[in-house]
Parts: sequence; C-alpha cells; structure tokens
Amino acid sequence: MEDVKDHTPTAAPLAQPQPPFPTQHQDAPGLESELDPAPRYAAARYRSANKLEGQTALITGGDSGIGRAVALIFAREGANVAISYLPQEQSDAEVTRSAVQRTGRRCLLLPGDLTDPAFCTELVERTVQEFGRLDILVSNAAHQNRKPLDQLADDELEITFETNIYALIRLSRAALPHLKPGSSIIATSSETGILGSAMLPDYSATKGAINAFVKAMAMQLIDQGIRINAVAPGPVWTPLNPADAGQPPDKVASFGTQAPMKRAAQPEELAPAYVFLASNADSSYITGIVLPVMGGETIGG
Repeated sequence: MEDVKDHTPTAAPLAQPQPPFPTQHQDAPGLESELDPAPRYAAARYRSANKLEGQTALITGGDSGIGRAVALIFAREGANVAISYLPQEQSDAEVTRSAVQRTGRRCLLLPGDLTDPAFCTELVERTVQEFGRLDILVSNAAHQNRKPLDQLADDELEITFETNIYALIRLSRAALPHLKPGSSIIATSSETGILGSAMLPDYSATKGAINAFVKAMAMQLIDQGIRINAVAPGPVWTPLNPADAGQPPDKVASFGTQAPMKRAAQPEELAPAYVFLASNADSSYITGIVLPVMGGETIGG
C-alpha cells in the first residue's frame, strides 16, 4: 500500500502527478498494479469522522481505480465493504482487501461478471449473508472502448450497456429489499453522460442513462427514506484508460490534458464525494443529483 503519511497542511494544494506519463497499453480489463505512475488512492490528508460507523457497503469495480479509493475511504469512515471485480483482477482486489483490513474493517471479495444478471443478485445476497445488512450500494464498474459508430458491433454495445447501466438497475432491484431508511445508492456516472464524447457513443449513452435512472429512482424511493445519487467524474487515472482498445499509447500518456486543470484526477480526489453522498451527516437532504467532479469543466445550472 502507498504511504499514507503526509504532513503538509490540509489547506495547501497537493501536488498530483502531471502528464505526460509513459506511453502504455494493457489488455482489458487492465490492472492497477501495471499502471505507471501508480494511481493515488490512500487520501493521506483526508480526516475521517466515523460517518459510516457500523454500516456495510457493496462496491462494484472495487479492485482498482475509483472503486478501490472508495472502498478504503469508506472503511476509514467505519464501514465494512464487499467488492466485486472480474476474476482477472484478483491481484488488484487483494491489494484493496489488505488496505481495508489495515483500517480494522472487513472486506469481502466477490469475483464475477456483472453482465450476468444472476451474479448481480448473488452479489447482494452474499454481502447480506456475510455482514447481516446492506446500507450503501455503489455501482461503479464500467466498460469502455473508443470506437466510431460504424465500427461499433452489437456484442460490444451489449457489453457496455450490460456492465454500465443494466448492472446498476439489477443491483438496485436486488438491494431494495435489504435497504432501510437512511440507506443510499450511489452510481458512477461520467462527464460523458453530460457533455458526450465523440468516440464513446455507447459509453456516453450509458452514462446519460445512469443520470436519468438516478433522477427517476430518487422520486420513487424518497418516501422509503432511501437516497440515490451519482458522481460524474472528469478524466481519472485508472486502468480503464490504457485498457481501452481504441486509446493509443501516446493518448494514454497525455490523458487528462484536455481538462481545465490540465491533468487527470487521482482516485483519491473522487472518493470523498462518495462519502459525502453516502453520509446522512452530510447529505441527508440530497437525492437525485449528479455531482460533477470534473477538474474545472463547467456545466449548466
């Protein structure tokens, strides 16, 4: 695990890795352990306050990237976590588990494929069986490959939709019988769901669908005391990028430079937004929002 000691005053800006990075490519789904530079996930200057004490969270894509950072910061806030990931990502998942366990919390590893409807139900049931409850669902795992529409085959289209939006719907449906008032659902959206992306038509469409689903379900669940929101990141340094078959290695090296801050976010910069939306100490009056964390990119409103 990376060093979490940082004695810089918390009000001071933290220097984050700046592109260009080394040119690199990975076969999908990609591993965080092979990224250069290694993504930052420990959030060393974050100060926890037991905001999720005694709760249980299920996080898809929790082996790496944003999911790993969220799993660790939730554990630091007092939650036990279950994480799902593809079997090929086992080594990354074990790093996440070790990081969570060092906080004194438990971490359940649940490998499998979210495109399988039965696995979505199994994830929820096994989490409840292990921890006796489910308080927070984070639907974070995603699939993307840059392709123009005339090269987008139906099998690719199906994988993107099954992973990105169908899984959110299926997981939410399976979780609802276990969620009590005060529980929350958080989806990982994207700036592409708001602004679009020329070479990611299917991915952008799924992220826009996530935003609409969150707003619809917020209205449906409000009387049950269950909140649902989304986080819309800009570019984030995760294995999703070098494992994108349509992303040339030189583009990976400059990933994030299009953002106003001229760099990709590190996963630790996204994780506190998930704590905010999960915590009733912070956001008990917030449901149905898409929270942009986009490195200075502005949207209407």
